[in-house]
Amino acid sequence: MDLTEFVKLSLGRWRSQRSAHHLAFAHFEAVTSTIDIVSLAKDNPEVVNLCKSYQIDPQLATSPFRMSWEGESDWNEEEVLKGTTVLVPIPDPDNPTKGRLLRDQGYAETIPSVGKYHITEDSVFVLETEYDRAAAEERIWFATPNLRLRVSLIKTSAGSGVVTASFSSEIRFLNNEG
Repeated sequence: MDLTEFVKLSLGRWRSQRSAHHLAFAHFEAVTSTIDIVSLAKDNPEVVNLCKSYQIDPQLATSPFRMSWEGESDWNEEEVLKGTTVLVPIPDPDNPTKGRLLRDQGYAETIPSVGKYHITEDSVFVLETEYDRAAAEERIWFATPNLRLRVSLIKTSAGSGVVTASFSSEIRFLNNEG
């Protein structure tokens, strides 16, 4: 699998169930959310601006997309978890199974970020991102075309300890759902 195929398989509306263990708080959290993933053109102003903010030619982008989510947690039932981010993959010119992923909003910290990705031989998308105060590692794969699985680790900035570990199952809404 290459990045273009991975993004193409990811497009659509997903219902996500995430189980997270926050080790620092000794707390278990269940999050349900709806995730929308839509393709963006290379000349989309958000894509162009994100590339330019990292001095990268937008024409090097492959399959840029926007991910939006809205959900709720059993940790704080009054809080609505909601957000959107633009993601721009920049493949390695020498190896199309790895590269950088530009985000206007990160996963572990809500700041712009650049992660390094690679796709394993068994079609697992692995993303590693370092932030100011933390590091994140995400692994995403497809059990079927309509079932994505995701494991995420949030680590200390030194990478010496895991702060949060989570597992998500994401089921695609079919045409007349959602």
